[in-house]
Amino acid sequence: MPEAAFTTCPYCGVGCGVEVTREADGWKVRGDDAHPANLGRLCSKGAALGETLSPDGRLLYPEIGGQRVNWDTALDAVADGFRQVIEKHGPQAVAFYVSGQLLTEDYYVANKLMKGFIGSANIDTNSRLCMSSAVAAYKRAFGTDTVPVCYEDLEQADLVVFAGSNAAWAHPVLYQRVAAAKRKRPHMKIAVIDPRRTATSDIADWHVALKPGSDAVLLDGLLVHLADAGKLDETFIAAHTEGFDAALDAARAAAPTLDAVAAACELDPHLLAGFYAAFTDTEKVVTLWSQGLNQSSSGVDKGNAVINLHLATGRIGRPGMGPFSITGQPNAMGGREVGGLANQLAAHMDFAPADVDRVRRFWNAPRIAAAPGLKAVDLFQAVTSGAVKAVWIVATNPAFSLPEADAVRAGLAGCELVVVSDCVRDTDTVREAHIWLPALGWGEKGGTVTNSERCISRVRPFLDPAGEARPDWWMFAEVGRRLGYADAFDFADEAAVFREYADMTNFENDDTRDLRLGPLATLDTAAYADLQPVQWPLADDGTSRARLFADGRFYHPDRRARFVAVTPRPPARAANGADTLVLNTGRLRDQWHSMSRTAKTARLTAHRPEPFVEVHPDDARRLHLADGGLAHLLGADGEMLARVRLDDGQRPGSVFVPMHWSDAHARRARVNALLGTITDPISGQPEFKHAPVVVAPWRPHWQAFLLSRQRLADLPGEYACEVRAKGHWRYELAGDGKPADWGVWVHDTLRGSGEWLEYADPTGGRFRAARLRDGRLEAAAFVARGDSTLPERDWLGRMYAEDHIDDAARMSLLVGRPGKGMVDAGQSVCSCFSVGLNTIIEAIREHDLQTPEAIGALLQAGTNCGSCVPELRRIIAETRVAG
Repeated sequence: MPEAAFTTCPYCGVGCGVEVTREADGWKVRGDDAHPANLGRLCSKGAALGETLSPDGRLLYPEIGGQRVNWDTALDAVADGFRQVIEKHGPQAVAFYVSGQLLTEDYYVANKLMKGFIGSANIDTNSRLCMSSAVAAYKRAFGTDTVPVCYEDLEQADLVVFAGSNAAWAHPVLYQRVAAAKRKRPHMKIAVIDPRRTATSDIADWHVALKPGSDAVLLDGLLVHLADAGKLDETFIAAHTEGFDAALDAARAAAPTLDAVAAACELDPHLLAGFYAAFTDTEKVVTLWSQGLNQSSSGVDKGNAVINLHLATGRIGRPGMGPFSITGQPNAMGGREVGGLANQLAAHMDFAPADVDRVRRFWNAPRIAAAPGLKAVDLFQAVTSGAVKAVWIVATNPAFSLPEADAVRAGLAGCELVVVSDCVRDTDTVREAHIWLPALGWGEKGGTVTNSERCISRVRPFLDPAGEARPDWWMFAEVGRRLGYADAFDFADEAAVFREYADMTNFENDDTRDLRLGPLATLDTAAYADLQPVQWPLADDGTSRARLFADGRFYHPDRRARFVAVTPRPPARAANGADTLVLNTGRLRDQWHSMSRTAKTARLTAHRPEPFVEVHPDDARRLHLADGGLAHLLGADGEMLARVRLDDGQRPGSVFVPMHWSDAHARRARVNALLGTITDPISGQPEFKHAPVVVAPWRPHWQAFLLSRQRLADLPGEYACEVRAKGHWRYELAGDGKPADWGVWVHDTLRGSGEWLEYADPTGGRFRAARLRDGRLEAAAFVARGDSTLPERDWLGRMYAEDHIDDAARMSLLVGRPGKGMVDAGQSVCSCFSVGLNTIIEAIREHDLQTPEAIGALLQAGTNCGSCVPELRRIIAETRVAG
């Protein structure tokens, strides 16, 4: 393995380049200055990648029924199991469920096997959950799934509209590029359309805090306003589009006046007028949208409402303008390219008879699927009903991530054959598998990914495989061989897979398809290894285009774009009753998906260590919810427990819960268990942003936290959350059943020898204990009644860095307060430099700091990835108000 590598970050769809070098104390990760996506920047997650490479928690060997086997035995079992189901029930009885975490080569071979040779289109991807509505919107408008803009457009625009996107946390590097552009060009304006005041709003000139679910009314109203203001590009509309009159008529019916829109969206008319005027009068506008629009029962229409605005003004294909859907996962775009969705074929072809025949001939496929397969939610409902009897799940955790997560888990438990290939040994889904296949992880695998601006980048290995892990494309190819299709899956390496895919994009493509990679089809292995970032489409001479549709030629048969008439539809489920609130889900700044990677480093778990529900203070008072207390959330399809966080940036009547906690890290904390299987009728994307929930205080009989150098198991309590901290593990617990003796309970839980310190206050309902060995702190427990306050955790955790606990520190352990000379830095704010809240507040007061830049100059906070800058600004304001 090399001592250094240039590769691509495995997190969001920004697609940042990273430089990895081996140093004495491990792998050092920094941003690649030459990569066009990030130009050297990294977010907190990317900067901490080197800390997540430990082999702990990895799936290392093939297993059947929990017993280790060799690869031949495991792959034979997979092939035999699928063959038996197909022979008995037909190809529609089997399915693959794959992931935006896969590389393009993995995706391609899986798609070829299922659609070309098994003969079913039952292969879908977890990208269905994040961007399939945008795909459908682009295809309806342009005739193809084409993102027409590039990242530079965000920096060149005079107005950037973030619609349903908290880019500051979900796509931090791209957000920082926009923030830097605004600093350089003060006339540049930012609008944020979001019911919540998120970190992205920190740079906003307009925060359009609309009523949840009313996006289409807002966007329709803007189309009407453009028409009434005489700001339509009538020449462009006439020459290059169809359907404008119907789209405008539908918009007028839904949003006839600005006042009507303000009323429907519950907005201040003056704020709305200011935003509409800015959009109307600004030529260079980019509208960037993400999950807030996509994850809706009418997400496709919302995407088309955005695109309508740009077609109506001709703001497309030129620098600084265009409709820009930004994807969530590192290779969601690559999956779209090779047919990872159940309603697509590879190379941006569909199930039109001509496309089916073309793919059949290119692959020489004997039994190619001729119709779309089951989309994600439908696929797992088919697993539950028994219609799908064998499923292969790859690099994803549907028992955690899909709506009605409990039902998905039950369906997998009853399925005849569940195969899981993953690099993680314990997930909610892995627990239900019959066959486990160990996959290469980031740093071990090689291939390509495509980011949100259509830029293909290399992922390069720099680590030896963990255990017997293998590439995902290789597993699919080996099963294809065992099913009798050896010639079709005779790939020597991932370079051979890529060449075939690139060749397919140009096969019988006379500019009828946008995706063209022809010049890359001749890359030899060395040239593939050295492939530099390149944006498609590629002309025959190898030149690429950053923007598309400048010529006004689209990909419908008449080469015209289509306006789509959008009639707003409310969310499928309304919140009724005084105790019922609207649930919105989303990402955190420092976490990724189910935290299988990010939870490995204490730097990333410190900012938001527990599952929480964010509530407006007015709702909290009305519902008797206490800041820092626990709440019980009950939805139509499940329940969860979460810590309460008060935030006046939350819209009254709504709550926000992060998506990240699975059973591997917390008990009763999977938010998707609350969500019903409501999907967009076109895209099949679930409605994750609007679900009615009842939120009530949960008052346990006791609560506790434990600190331990060793990882603990079989923890008590109805609520339990595990947090990786620096040098130790932290456990937050709460429960109803009180043990007879807290001392016995703590000794049994914190198993181990050493010197014990204990303090008991039965009257006050408190118990504290610590175990020391050779003068070092090994474990500690703090227990209190459910209505009592527990000590702060940060200063206690810092004791794990000490080689010897002196008498004063021992007393502090039992008293539950930091002693003289002990520093309580507070909960982490800046993950890059581990700067705590108390440290920041003290510095603001002592040095009269008034800007995030001043804090950065003193403490470094905010000077690396910049993701904490909005929070620093808020802390400054709150501290100065408090005096």
